[in-house]
Amino acid sequence: MASLSALLKRLLPLAVAPLAVVLLSSLFRAFGSEPNQPPLQWTSVVMSPLTPQAEPVLGVDGKYHAVYELEVMNTSPVTATLKQIVILDGRNPDRVLATYEGSGLLTRLRTLNNREASTPAIELNATRLVLVDIAFDSRDAIPPRLLHRLDLLGATGPAQTVPSPLSYTAAPIALMPQVPVIGSPLAGKGWVAINGCCQPDVGHRSTGLPINGRLYFAQRFAIDWMQLDDQGRIAHGDLAQVENYVGYGADVLAVADGKVVDTLNTLPEQVPPNLPDPKTINLNNGLGNHVILDLGKSVFALYAHLQPESVTVKPGDSVRRGQVLGKLGNTGNTSAPHLHFHMMNGPTIGSDGVPYLIDRFDVVGQIPLERAEAFYQFEGDWSNALLPQPSPRRDQFPLYMTIVDFPR
Repeated sequence: MASLSALLKRLLPLAVAPLAVVLLSSLFRAFGSEPNQPPLQWTSVVMSPLTPQAEPVLGVDGKYHAVYELEVMNTSPVTATLKQIVILDGRNPDRVLATYEGSGLLTRLRTLNNREASTPAIELNATRLVLVDIAFDSRDAIPPRLLHRLDLLGATGPAQTVPSPLSYTAAPIALMPQVPVIGSPLAGKGWVAINGCCQPDVGHRSTGLPINGRLYFAQRFAIDWMQLDDQGRIAHGDLAQVENYVGYGADVLAVADGKVVDTLNTLPEQVPPNLPDPKTINLNNGLGNHVILDLGKSVFALYAHLQPESVTVKPGDSVRRGQVLGKLGNTGNTSAPHLHFHMMNGPTIGSDGVPYLIDRFDVVGQIPLERAEAFYQFEGDWSNALLPQPSPRRDQFPLYMTIVDFPR
């Protein structure tokens, strides 16, 4: 075969300048050494983001949270063992933004059936998901894109049978801090954002749904809203009675002008405080009675678990912000009356969850995260979690276990 230099000598005199540039580029690609590209490296573990971009959202903690997932696959018969994943500034890869290693990495690793990985080892043809939540102190601190350095033990060549250290950068993802601003989905005082963003051990955040040939995290920013009464209680009396939960029957409100694309109104209430038999839940009834709104610009709002026969709209209806859509109930895959609300980029849960900002509310308390499991017993007095004074907020996102008052 002729050398690269010999080929260039024969080709370049025949080309005008623009064509010469094209030929050079093509030849460099053909020989695997395109300018400004890293040298070729055997990377037996392949890593990529599930979505091409993430939208950092301003939380009530004053930080901008970028939430996304990485897919990690082992292509080699040699078992790979993850050591750490380092998140880098895409503009300046020497700048480390976060490092996941040891237990901090393991708590973010998931199998494809949404189970916590028991080990950082990945066998041949196996895949793991990494749940990422990185927070920035200000909008100006958000780089336009992120990179990820993967450090592991694995195969460094196609014929290697003994794992060796590997380190390389992969999985670029763009950051686009453009987040829709909406009104509140409920009104009144004492609403607790349970099952909210962004901890990896919270159900919504950690659940991927395999639908229509793709894996979607529709619930990345989903919140289950439950209400406290003026004594700090979620419920009183018999917990098996839906009427004894404070938020039951609350009006559910349109967060923006939009058009109704889907509703369900006929499912019966579940009996709290336990989840229904999983064998009875599927994609058709898991949301319970619900409403999905098209808000335009590929943004959709989903309201789930509404009371039977309470939905006041039908597909094709136009709605105005603040309009009552139905009443908070306990239908579908639910253990107690609450409103499940999230935003997504498609008209069904076969889509990706997107963040949002609520234009006006007051932060009035915070359930301690270490007491979250106790809260899920739906008993007790939580008034000690309230602040001495409300903290007014504008254009922010309520985080896990925040207690808020919405405008009436």
